[in-house]
Amino acid sequence: MRTLLYVTSFLGMIGLAFWAYRENYDTQAALDHVEDLHRDIADARARLSILKAEWAYLNRPDRLRELAEINFSRLELLSMRPEQFGQVDQVAFPVLDPLVVSDAIDVSSAGAAASDGLVP
Repeated sequence: MRTLLYVTSFLGMIGLAFWAYRENYDTQAALDHVEDLHRDIADARARLSILKAEWAYLNRPDRLRELAEINFSRLELLSMRPEQFGQVDQVAFPVLDPLVVSDAIDVSSAGAAASDGLVP
């Protein structure tokens, strides 16, 4: 009987050792994957900062003004002036119809408790 207990314990120990070994390698693989993801995120952030700098360089007001002047015959773009902008009171906002409630239901806690008979 002791031999069966020893053999079972030994097999259990081998099984647990195999499980721990496999979990260790799975954890190492997951950590490597996370490290790769962090590297990819850092590369993407670096590319994004370069793209933002390029976008800011291409959208310089003096450059855009020069491009508008060069392409005036085709595009007929004019420079923006304050007179071209309107006031907020000049905007025609749509008129909203009032909401009509036909069958109102009382949802307050006092009304609900009174209808249940819980309030004396």
